[in-house]
Amino acid sequence: MTGADGGLRRDAASRRRARPRVSVIGVIGEVFITAGVVALLFVAWQLWIGDLIIGSQNDAIGNSLSQHWAAAGPTKTPTPGDAPTTGATDPGTSNPIGMAQPADAQVFAVMHIPRFGSDYAVRMAGGVTRPKTLDPIGIGHYPGTAMPGDIGNMALAAHRTTFGKPFNLIATLHVGDAIVIETQDGWYTYRFRTLEYVKPDAIGVLAPVPQQIGVEANGRYLTMTSCSPMYSKAERIVAYSSFESFTPRSAGAPASLAAVS
Repeated sequence: MTGADGGLRRDAASRRRARPRVSVIGVIGEVFITAGVVALLFVAWQLWIGDLIIGSQNDAIGNSLSQHWAAAGPTKTPTPGDAPTTGATDPGTSNPIGMAQPADAQVFAVMHIPRFGSDYAVRMAGGVTRPKTLDPIGIGHYPGTAMPGDIGNMALAAHRTTFGKPFNLIATLHVGDAIVIETQDGWYTYRFRTLEYVKPDAIGVLAPVPQQIGVEANGRYLTMTSCSPMYSKAERIVAYSSFESFTPRSAGAPASLAAVS
């Protein structure tokens, strides 16, 4: 029996010696692996999952604001007449109703772009700072540039990635695509013309006539700016559009809001 007991004790000791030891290097390695997985999950959330959720929320808020304006009715009576530009085909067009410059982060309009989807409805607000306008609201209006329907250049900015990425599909616009800006008083329809890529300090895109500094405007323009290439701030992608018509709320939604194929 003594021999058997001794054998059992030797087996137990062998098992204790064979048991792997926890080392400092092993613990550090596991910490780094865990941190890497967490970082990857955060990136996935920030670039894809979170964007989808925030984008859907932004569209829902914009559509809710549209419904509120429809129920409340217009604040001003439009001047009857043809739209002041050629090519307007909407029978409900009138002369544009002017708007005052918005305060910083003050929501004043909702942008609809049928090319981006029938539910696309992103709020527009004064200013282009990230903390106040671009991150929490969506589309920012460069202070001092034209307002919807005004003579001159209405310049806007929005994210192309993150925070709902309102201008993510800006490079997919087709010539003639409608860019519709809705306010409580009606809809301002612009038609996309061309894209341009510029350096971040190219302030000419904000001029009354885009890229024509010092030239007095005699037309109505819309300039949309965002970062380029994707996930970089090296350049800016710029989309230019021209005003087509104003449709007062009393005439109902314009045909320009129709879905595109």
